[in-house]
Amino acid sequence: MIYVDADACPVKPEVLKVAERHGLEVTFVANSGLRPSRDPMVHNVIVSNAFDAADNWIAERAGAGDVVVTADVPLAVRCVAGGAFVSGPTGRVFDETNIGMASAMRDLGAHLRETGESKGYNAAFSPKDRSRFLETFDRLCRRAKSLSSEAGGPR
Repeated sequence: MIYVDADACPVKPEVLKVAERHGLEVTFVANSGLRPSRDPMVHNVIVSNAFDAADNWIAERAGAGDVVVTADVPLAVRCVAGGAFVSGPTGRVFDETNIGMASAMRDLGAHLRETGESKGYNAAFSPKDRSRFLETFDRLCRRAKSLSSEAGGPR
């Protein structure tokens, strides 16, 4: 299963393309409207506007062998702890080897923005980011499928 933190996610078409190729189900989770799909392998979940509602929904369900797409580091921390494969939309992989540093850097960035030491601008999403995401996401989907087949099929 693939879970996508879909609010402001710039790689939804890429997720669908790779998921279809691998025969994996996709669940887009968002606080607001999503474009409906007739594909039975694509599910849309609209959660409340409560703080972290989409993150909580995903974190409660994502586990070993699932793939999660999110730019939200605290959500990535929770999903990595649950055994999921996690990628940001720029192709950055979050795993047990780097999630601690990613979380610390996020906290430092938040502190610097709060104190006015940093403006906190994010780089624009580029074609190179999209390409890197496609490569990373395909690799994570292959790993998830391999783990699923070792465990005796889909969860």
